[in-house]
Amino acid sequence: MSGVTSRISLTVIGKPECHLCDVAHDIVERVVADLPASVADRVDVSEASILDDPALYELWWEKIPVVLIDDELHAHWRVSADALRGAILTASDRVGVKS
Repeated sequence: MSGVTSRISLTVIGKPECHLCDVAHDIVERVVADLPASVADRVDVSEASILDDPALYELWWEKIPVVLIDDELHAHWRVSADALRGAILTASDRVGVKS
């Protein structure tokens, strides 16, 4: 598929007034900002609150913050910047880039 750039979905699941969630959000922002532009430009970061979605609450309430990469669990409770960077780069290699 010439001209197609695959996207990487990164979701941070938490809730308001959660210190660890704030820390995870900051780590995600910092890691994405420090990625090579060819990778960072393909990362779609979204946030979800367990308070807004009963299904998310049921799945993750004991583990927030939770970070998903392409809807797969990457980390919960504590997020490592180095591990997150490696996982995003691995996801980038897996989906590849066509230009």
